Amino acid sequence: MSEPMSFIPNPLIIPVGLLVGLAVSAPVGPVNVLCIQRTLQRGVAGGIAAGLGAVLGDGLIALAAAMGIGAVTSVVTHYRLAIQAVGGIVLIAFGLVLCRSHQRIQASSEETGPVGVLDYASDVPKSFFMTVTNPGAVLGLFAIFGGIGSFVEVRVPVEALILVGSIVVGSLAWWTMLSLLIARISDRFIDIDIDRINMIAGLALIAFGVVLLGEIGWVLMG
Repeated sequence: MSEPMSFIPNPLIIPVGLLVGLAVSAPVGPVNVLCIQRTLQRGVAGGIAAGLGAVLGDGLIALAAAMGIGAVTSVVTHYRLAIQAVGGIVLIAFGLVLCRSHQRIQASSEETGPVGVLDYASDVPKSFFMTVTNPGAVLGLFAIFGGIGSFVEVRVPVEALILVGSIVVGSLAWWTMLSLLIARISDRFIDIDIDRINMIAGLALIAFGVVLLGEIGWVLMG
């Protein structure tokens, strides 16, 4: 009796997953704005912490898509306006908080005050919520999964999990690279008041929120 052949995953799954993770994270959005602001304020660790919530959000969405949970797509589509309204309000609220914040980057690399684990961890749920309440991002990732199937066949649950893991790694790689890049040029902001930076970041988040709410108004009026 011949021995059963060992399962060998499709070698294209990992590189494709990494590219998808980068692709869904790279477009400029509210989490990118938060990551840049936190890197300037707290360094590389702060930027990565701000992006970690998006990594978890992308992983959760990718897992749902990989497991073929069509009901998730239906729910997101059906409640799109409600989800979008919540996301828009959250972005505007957080943008207002940033606009009113007052920090300063010192001539040394030290912070004006001690930063604890809770300070870093508090940004994780913020960026996670920004990700999962963005219907465009959710449906976009589902659409990407639909396109992946045309040239990279996912045959068994193990391959689906490998694909999801690769997407998570790709997403984390983006936030790490962005944080390192911003930290590298942060010396240009030494000894300046970063209220202006916080104001720009806050206004950008508010603008994203207004666009989301404006789209709802457009749909309802149409």
